[in-house]
Amino acid sequence: MAESARPSHPLSAAEAWEFTVARAKDTTFFFDFDGVLAPVADDPDAVQPVPQALDVLETLAGQVARVAIVSARPVSFLQSRFARLAHVDLYGLYGLEVLHEGEVVTEPAALPWVPAMADLAERARAELPDTLLVEYKRLSVALHYRTAPQLADVVERWGHEQAERLGLRIQRGRMVVELKPPVDQDKGMVISEAVLTAGCAWYFGDDMSDVKAFDALRAREALDPDFFGMCVAVANPETGAELSSAADLTLESPEAVARFLADALPAFRR
Repeated sequence: MAESARPSHPLSAAEAWEFTVARAKDTTFFFDFDGVLAPVADDPDAVQPVPQALDVLETLAGQVARVAIVSARPVSFLQSRFARLAHVDLYGLYGLEVLHEGEVVTEPAALPWVPAMADLAERARAELPDTLLVEYKRLSVALHYRTAPQLADVVERWGHEQAERLGLRIQRGRMVVELKPPVDQDKGMVISEAVLTAGCAWYFGDDMSDVKAFDALRAREALDPDFFGMCVAVANPETGAELSSAADLTLESPEAVARFLADALPAFRR
């Protein structure tokens, strides 16, 4: 198929796919993990991608320039879930970790914070109620209150106190407060850097941290009249309407994401 002119927003999914297929070798697909490729669960360590996602991502990676997962999870966790995908790049901890040529590369500015994060996780387990789940990620600490939503204010207050005490940054998510180093890195910065040489990019997200990735695609479109970005929200009641209102398209679940991609794959082979 010959290249076509960049379509204008708003547009249908079919129109977006038509342009994407025409620019396949110049296209990158980015996906958040939790809530997009896998359902959100009470125990974050138990989360697995939906069954169809693995095959769909590997097939998609063979048709476009690049497929990447951009997640708040550590790269080690993502590797455990996507070990058999040979052609999918992994960005962990909002881009503080990147799997590059088989090696995990860590943002140097974040490394000095590893001991502080370990100490913070121990402090959280000692000071916060046992009904909260403390997730230590080496370069961040996530405080999950999904199983105890009545403690949201307690978690917020404790998180703010620790952030002020240590000079950390707070990242809010779906029933979670995360403390991370004061290093300039987020999903928007990952996407801004990654699309510099792309002609087309899609981003699938489900949380407010993903809005920065949407904004990065919009900013790239504003700078480059040939670039096309497609923002896809995976709807959920915890995030509400704000994410969907920032997106071009809304899907209802990780299973729907996998079906949406699977249905489009035959167009790449025509």
